[in-house]
Amino acid sequence: MCGVVGVVDHKSVGLTLYDALIMLQHRGQDAAGIMTEKKKQLFLRRKTGMINQVFRESRHVKHLKGMMGIAHTRYPTAGGFDRTQVQPFYVNSPCGLGLAHNGNLTNSAELRDSIVHSGHRHINTESDSEVLLNVFARALEKQVSERISVEAVFNAVRDVQKTCRGAYSVVVLIVGFGLVAFRDPFGVRPLCYGKKVDQGGQVSYMVASESISLDVARFSRIGEVPNGAAVLITKDLELHQQVCAEERDLHPCLFEYVYLSRPDSVINDVSVFRARQNMGRKLGEQIRREWADHDIDLVIGVPDTSRVAASELARIIDRPYSEALIKNRYVGRTFIMSGQEQRRRSIKRKLNMVASEVAGKNILLIDDSIVRGNTSREIVRMARNCGANRVYLASAAPQVCYPNIYGIDMPSTDELLTAHRSLEEARAYIGCDRLIYQTIEDLEASVRELNPALKHFEKSVFTGDYLPGDSPDDAFFDRLERDRCDAARVKQRKTAV
Repeated sequence: MCGVVGVVDHKSVGLTLYDALIMLQHRGQDAAGIMTEKKKQLFLRRKTGMINQVFRESRHVKHLKGMMGIAHTRYPTAGGFDRTQVQPFYVNSPCGLGLAHNGNLTNSAELRDSIVHSGHRHINTESDSEVLLNVFARALEKQVSERISVEAVFNAVRDVQKTCRGAYSVVVLIVGFGLVAFRDPFGVRPLCYGKKVDQGGQVSYMVASESISLDVARFSRIGEVPNGAAVLITKDLELHQQVCAEERDLHPCLFEYVYLSRPDSVINDVSVFRARQNMGRKLGEQIRREWADHDIDLVIGVPDTSRVAASELARIIDRPYSEALIKNRYVGRTFIMSGQEQRRRSIKRKLNMVASEVAGKNILLIDDSIVRGNTSREIVRMARNCGANRVYLASAAPQVCYPNIYGIDMPSTDELLTAHRSLEEARAYIGCDRLIYQTIEDLEASVRELNPALKHFEKSVFTGDYLPGDSPDDAFFDRLERDRCDAARVKQRKTAV
């Protein structure tokens, strides 16, 4: 769950990239980077930290020169927390290539071996993104005789999509030539593009993980980069598009609509805001159907991602909605923090309950999803300390029971609340009086109703079913468990400091 941006313009792109990247801060809090090019010279700044800590407009952004560039905000999955993992990555051959990647390769280990031993290329980090960059570089090198061409770039993307498994939404800066953006054949992670025409009729283009980046820079959204396709924008602002993979059904990540994306984004022609409204409506209808004699007095959304669903659910069950849970805007997303102790302290700093709103009432808390259950446990405890009579909890998503291997750093299976617990055991752990989950059928319908063309979803965290033809072996999952447990995260963070 990283954020990527690419811009080709007829004027300097540094500030445009920075503004667009700021809109994607929710997709990664660990590190950020921007790379630009002017007259075949690259300008790069990348560092760990939040975007506004990495970049100062007067000191840094103005020095990112050129009319073409890419940007990245990082949320660590593969590669841990080492400072060397910060993107964009760069290789000097052929021509000079910079890459920013959102997703996760599931065959990274075998690709790395092939690149190092057969391709004689050096890999400096543990990042699958650097592996992906070198796979693309080697493929492009095979296509280039004297000068890079549009067809050579598309052929290189075609090679990548035959070779790489997993999820990848990618922007690549090709020095002196242009920018190419492409997605994996299933289109798991989002990637959209748009254009802007100024008063003089000059066109510029942007590619970004979410449409909100286009909005802030006043680009008009053209649509998603099609799954298995590439969009190429040359330095002369010529736009080319080509399907580069064998035809596959689109499988967008369902968790993007539940939690990852901002509600004001449009992904695969679906408004995330309206999808979350649908989640709340369907959850409300489930409560009316299965718990008709409920005694709920008040509905409260856990800020921020569940508020849209919670307000719609309150309307459906005809109960008042309250903003009684207040969020501290200066604490980041606890889901993507490393270590349980860090998350626990951050939860207490992040959320506070308005006691006068809940005292003596039966309240229904709505969260977008329940992963570890620790945030839910703290919130329920908080509500009881504020005098709530009965505390119910509902999730707008089904039980999260399986690890994600496509770019969301879900914890190890042992740390997932419902992986090895029954519904009653999960309820007892959280400490609520009733625990309700959305069904997978209703969650899928919440999105599909807004775009009937979406026949399939990547929903493995709920079902354990991974992409067709992509079934990693037991050794892969064993390694995943070791790398993602809280003890490993804390060790990685200490080593990186």
